[in-house]
Amino acid sequence: MTGRYVVHLPVVAPDLARAKVLARTAARSLAFLAHVDPGETTVSAEDDQGVRHRVFCDNRLGTGRRCVLRADHETPCTSRLPGRPPNATRLSR
Repeated sequence: MTGRYVVHLPVVAPDLARAKVLARTAARSLAFLAHVDPGETTVSAEDDQGVRHRVFCDNRLGTGRRCVLRADHETPCTSRLPGRPPNATRLSR
């Protein structure tokens, strides 16, 4: 048996785009908890839960942190959200 468990919290959204926004919002709001891994957040259709869609880019940056932007962003990767001061809480591992 493994020493880690993953919590699956079903939340319903009307489409994939809104599901991703909701998932990003939920992950960022819980990022202050040490055991929450926002970068691994995914969403899936209710009737096809084996097909998961990533919501964060999560690329590793040169600093060792991970990118906090959405999975399909077109701007350069960053370890903090645009418009936030440098000392704001960051989503990192």
